[in-house]
Amino acid sequence: MKLFSSFLKELKIASRGFYFYVELFMAVLIVAIFLFAVPDNFSNKTSEYLFLDMPEQASGVYLKRVADEDTDGKVENVKIKVGEKKTKASLYTTKDKDIYLLDSREEIKYVADKERELAAVITMESNGKLAYDYYLQGYESDRFKNLLKILHVESSETLESAMNNQEVRPLTTSSSQSLSDKENMIPVVLVFNGALMGLFIIAAYIFLDRQEGVIKAYALTPSPVWHYLLSKIGVIMVTSIASSFIVLLPIMKFKPDYLLLLVLLMSTAFFSSSLGLVIASFYKDIMESFGAIYVFMMLMIIPTIAYLIPSWNPVFIKFIPSYYMLEGFKAVVLGNNDWPYVLTLSGGFLVSGFVLFILSTSRYKRTLLG
Repeated sequence: MKLFSSFLKELKIASRGFYFYVELFMAVLIVAIFLFAVPDNFSNKTSEYLFLDMPEQASGVYLKRVADEDTDGKVENVKIKVGEKKTKASLYTTKDKDIYLLDSREEIKYVADKERELAAVITMESNGKLAYDYYLQGYESDRFKNLLKILHVESSETLESAMNNQEVRPLTTSSSQSLSDKENMIPVVLVFNGALMGLFIIAAYIFLDRQEGVIKAYALTPSPVWHYLLSKIGVIMVTSIASSFIVLLPIMKFKPDYLLLLVLLMSTAFFSSSLGLVIASFYKDIMESFGAIYVFMMLMIIPTIAYLIPSWNPVFIKFIPSYYMLEGFKAVVLGNNDWPYVLTLSGGFLVSGFVLFILSTSRYKRTLLG
């Protein structure tokens, strides 16, 4: 009962301060960005700039093939900036790229050199075959260069036929297992705004209380130290849960398992808050601790890079807690009822957080008045 009273008192005090509303404001801002600025799926279209250095009859045949792949079968006359002037170009739009047809080799060189765009000159050899000269930036991999070398060896019809004949075996047949590009970013938001934000904010609470003399006054009361620390963690949990639901409900509606989300949020918030308490116990003010908190936050970001770029997945990221936070929140967002996995992760964070909490309690018993 004393613990609950202490929590309510801390919640009331925190609601009067700035840090309490940081997460809530960030959640509202994220929702606005996701709803009005982020598309459901990102376009992976590329832009390609070409110059046809060949007889008019041959270029007409080539352009007819390009026009057949155009989404509406019509060429669009546009103007692009080349140096200080604007020049005319013909735009062909296919399902995977925008092809700009320029009028000279010099314009192609400018676009490749100054605009850093993919550009090529297509010529016709004496035997009637097309030759492709690509202007590269110099940082392309050998794999990409080799791909360009073999790309036009076979006809596009042959390549497309070979691709279509490849066997594709989905990892799952359930329709609920798919997320749009926008939805796929939600676990990242939940990890940082919902779980890891507590690492910084709880440290800020401790330093603010120390600065204002609240801790010294608390030390004179009969309440144990762990009541004070656990009340702080409770405040972080409330804001984490509130901010996560603010983000999730407008975007995902009722697709996720919110009960499972609540369990995972509480355990990850408890873990990150306990970690924040341990870090804060070694410093006297927020400025002294900023370097350590910054290093830990940067470390936690590394698995996010692997999450957004699946081709980069080094083994060492599996030793970073945020890797499992991302996995857990994605399972929740998918709504696939993977209770055993998520509960296992939650249990792991709860046990780890409890160990960190005991360590922080031990340290604060010795340093609370410092």
